[in-house]
Amino acid sequence: MAALPPGPRGPPWKALSKEDLEKQYSPSKWSHRLNAEEVIKTHVRVGTEVTKEAQASKQNLLDVAYGEGLDEKLDIYFPSQISKELPFFLFIHGGYWQEGSKDYSAFMVPPLTAAGIAVALVAYVLAPKGNLDQMLSQIRRSVLFIQKQYPFNRGIYLCGHSAGAHLASMVLLTDWVEHEVIPNIKGSFLVSGIYDLEPILHTYVNDALQMTLEDARRKSPMFCQKEAQTSTSTCALILAVGQQDSPEFLQQSLDYFQVLRLHGYRASFIEISNVDHFDIIEKLNKNDYILTQIILKTIFQ
Repeated sequence: MAALPPGPRGPPWKALSKEDLEKQYSPSKWSHRLNAEEVIKTHVRVGTEVTKEAQASKQNLLDVAYGEGLDEKLDIYFPSQISKELPFFLFIHGGYWQEGSKDYSAFMVPPLTAAGIAVALVAYVLAPKGNLDQMLSQIRRSVLFIQKQYPFNRGIYLCGHSAGAHLASMVLLTDWVEHEVIPNIKGSFLVSGIYDLEPILHTYVNDALQMTLEDARRKSPMFCQKEAQTSTSTCALILAVGQQDSPEFLQQSLDYFQVLRLHGYRASFIEISNVDHFDIIEKLNKNDYILTQIILKTIFQ
């Protein structure tokens, strides 16, 4: 895995017309396999089917409260051999902070649990009911909950898709010393994420979020990075993006990867061939999928 050579990805977002910017940040319009409406329907259908199957296995704890809010629930799927020292893969779904659900996000459960990894799928409050600060606070609580409940874990590995990748990357900036425990975070997989929120201000996405320019800059991991500390410099950060993601999504991932490397993080970048914004995560149900293999190798290296 390495950085792609810098190359033309189209004009910078500020040079785009409103219509073009809206298209760049409409991931469903870039799929080569299905039209915009069908690619989303398929994502929900496939995710629902695999999640129902995972829930039927009974090796799980569903709707576990990690906080006091109604939205603060997570599902934990365990491997057949349960021990106190399991690695935990904590998944944060996408949906532009206003859609999506843990209830159709268990794509990665079959191959990861088969390999001896516990998988936790996190629910969080969605806009317009909640704002980004609330979401980030909830994701932090979910991480702390896993650490407190399973203190002998072999590592917590965060994974976020799309808006979930933004939340995961912001959570990595947490000063955990301020909390009761320091979670044993050993890696993070950021998949087709958004790391600079300013372009979002000028699209339909902000209708529900109602972010100001100050909000966008304060909550953009691209501009919030600090030099890697001892606890994070050894944390493996994998940025993945689909070949059929929009040029803006590709550029966001590449730019963020370069920022992370500049600040001393152990970051890697991969552009995955022949996948779009949705099947890049759907294919995690396959053991031989390249991203599944990267996750397994990272956790067991």
